[in-house]
Amino acid sequence: MFRDRIDAGRRLADALTHLEGEDVVVLGVPRGGVEVAAEVARVRRWPLDIVIPRKIGAPSNPELGLGAIAPGVRVLDERMIRSLRVSQAYLEGEVAAQEEEIRRRTEAYRGGRSAVPVAGKVAVVVDDGVATGGTAAAALRWARAAGASRVILAVPVAPPEAVARLSKEADEVVALATPEPFFAVGQWYERFPQTSDDEVVELLEHG
Repeated sequence: MFRDRIDAGRRLADALTHLEGEDVVVLGVPRGGVEVAAEVARVRRWPLDIVIPRKIGAPSNPELGLGAIAPGVRVLDERMIRSLRVSQAYLEGEVAAQEEEIRRRTEAYRGGRSAVPVAGKVAVVVDDGVATGGTAAAALRWARAAGASRVILAVPVAPPEAVARLSKEADEVVALATPEPFFAVGQWYERFPQTSDDEVVELLEHG
């Protein structure tokens, strides 16, 4: 159990000491992941930025993910899309809606600040936990496409099957806890309040 996201970030920072001396950028996944990432960046004195993946929800069941996107990246579950007979028109509409949400959040969170360069650096993608791994996969592919020399996923908690899947996407996966059974990320935290957009902005301003 983690007390809260700050506690999780401190423990993750301890698990990333092997990157000391490398040219690292920490990429938090909004919203809750930015709180964890900010603590990692603070402890290790690495620059902090964001990567914004978005889940693609199924028709009439938005909680069921058909995959995820990040800027310029699509990670879609073709088997599920076929089995649910999801139309191409629905898929493209949902992708367009989430791309617009990514643009909105990027502008709101950065507030005109330039992105931290990723090319040639070790990109450490941080979230407050992983459930299925769809959005994490999109974030990792985005970091690789942005030219990162290595891509590392660092999370406090994730189910073993997600770690196995994401190990194929990242050069390294650091997961502090891999419990089974796994129901939801929040069950592994004593305090797991929703992080607000304003909190993300504040964390990035001080990162």
